[in-house]
Amino acid sequence: MQPIVKPTTRIENIVATVILEHGIDLDLLEARIPNITFRPDQFPGLIFRMDKPKATALIFRSGKMVVTGTKSTAELVDVVKKMIKIMMRHGIKITGRPRIQIQNIVASGDIGALVNLEKAAYMLEESMYEPEQFPGLIHRMREPRVVLLIFSSGKMVITGAKEEREVEEAVKKIASQLEELGCIIGPRPEEEE
Repeated sequence: MQPIVKPTTRIENIVATVILEHGIDLDLLEARIPNITFRPDQFPGLIFRMDKPKATALIFRSGKMVVTGTKSTAELVDVVKKMIKIMMRHGIKITGRPRIQIQNIVASGDIGALVNLEKAAYMLEESMYEPEQFPGLIHRMREPRVVLLIFSSGKMVITGAKEEREVEEAVKKIASQLEELGCIIGPRPEEEE
């Protein structure tokens, strides 16, 4: 007999801060690099978009950047390197090594089975389920420290991870807990054989 629960994960977005050792002249950056948006009267940061890989950076005069849109740590590092190379190629002086710190990883997960959210809310500590307000159960996991939005379909959204491995660890852990607590109803109808 096949196991009902088959946990899978996919990283949707990584949000990271990048700190340079010095400030950046945003006016010079805007003047020299095409496809940059800078409207200091509306927002103090400059918006730098890349197509391959698809990512966006908010760059501030202090030398701090917020990078979003990447789907792996390797891709994040690649994007930061490319952005710095582009800046340097256009005469922007960058010295020292940028410090990259992941702030949040948003991922989707799926345990491949239907979940009794009423029972799960009762059995799982640190959970909240108010179906009149929101169709998913909100579970605050302590280790790894993430928040899971779990839906009756077995699909979920994971936020708050700082490392990719935490996403997979959290989904496997919640799948195991739901199974042990008897909160798994069975396979989703489209997956029945």
